[in-house]
Amino acid sequence: MNETLKTLMERRSVRSYKEEQVPEDILQQILEAGEYAPSGMGMQSAVMVVVRDKDTINQISRMNAAVMGNDGDPFYGAPTVVIVFGDSTRGTYVEDGSLVMGNLMNAAASLGVDSCWIHRAKEVFLSEEGKTLMKKWGLGEEYVGIGNCILGYSNEPHPQAKARKDGYIIRV
Repeated sequence: MNETLKTLMERRSVRSYKEEQVPEDILQQILEAGEYAPSGMGMQSAVMVVVRDKDTINQISRMNAAVMGNDGDPFYGAPTVVIVFGDSTRGTYVEDGSLVMGNLMNAAASLGVDSCWIHRAKEVFLSEEGKTLMKKWGLGEEYVGIGNCILGYSNEPHPQAKARKDGYIIRV
């Protein structure tokens, strides 16, 4: 089977991570795949913020949990978080950012790195605390959180794929 198709079919979201950090050269390849995601009119409106600092990850994790109304760790101990933002002045900002997220997760899988899309980036970065972080990172308020791509190495066996549902593909 083609290696790309194999990666797409075998990649699974991981929700338990070792403390081991993704090596910089591997991370750079994953980020480059994100840069090459398709975007509306080729405008490349998405921005990736890479967070490896444990204190900042803990802060964003706390903020994300608060949106859900709990105090757990929605990042599951992952040592790297890539926050994808979209430029809301572009009509395709959600789609552009979503394609970046997909490229990040699929590239990670192809390189032996585990990942998961963690939602609530929009809500987290609409908060005053979130806006303060965005300003610190040089992002204006036109940017909207699309998703958090957590990266690392699984602490547990990889989940198996569920059977594909009937009716997933309709041919006409």
